Amino acid sequence: MAEVKLTAQVRTDFGKGAARRARRADLVPAVVYGHGAEPQHVAIHNHALMMALKTPNALIRLDFDGKTELVIPKAVQREAIRQFLVHVDFLAVKKGEKVSVEIPINVEGDLAPGQLVLEHVLNTLPVEAEATHIPESVTISVQDLDAGASVLAKDITLPSGVSLAVEDDAVVVQVIAAQAEAPAEEAAEGEGEAAEA
Repeated sequence: MAEVKLTAQVRTDFGKGAARRARRADLVPAVVYGHGAEPQHVAIHNHALMMALKTPNALIRLDFDGKTELVIPKAVQREAIRQFLVHVDFLAVKKGEKVSVEIPINVEGDLAPGQLVLEHVLNTLPVEAEATHIPESVTISVQDLDAGASVLAKDITLPSGVSLAVEDDAVVVQVIAAQAEAPAEEAAEGEGEAAEA
């Protein structure tokens, strides 16, 4: 995974008012924590940070206060409607250090013919990986899977040095038969009987 370089400013003002002022100045409030050090409060230019966070688990080299810190995003808060960045928590990491992250799961292939539905039990896969070698995603195939079939966490091929941080037999996706809808008259009768009871 490629490193992204960002520059941050150290924040000395805290609270809602300070956060609003930072956002008006097109800056996103953030905190860097980890390795037993005191949390560092910083602000990062909104557009640059938004672009960096397009990659899940982005490895970011953050320059602030005359030093450089290697970090990964741990918690990203977005505004509910417009989805702009509100606050980001970063975890400081070191080369060679293992971290727990969740990576996106890509699904490829077509299910067996018939009225089938693919249910995503997990949308991301919890793994442990070396901080500077976090995979961007994993891909699973559902080609020709039929009703009742499932893909378990242990069925997914992981890159070297990456291990599961979830039970081996955790279901990732499963195939279920689509439920046929009951005719409208039967449904109405059932409701009437329930009302009488």
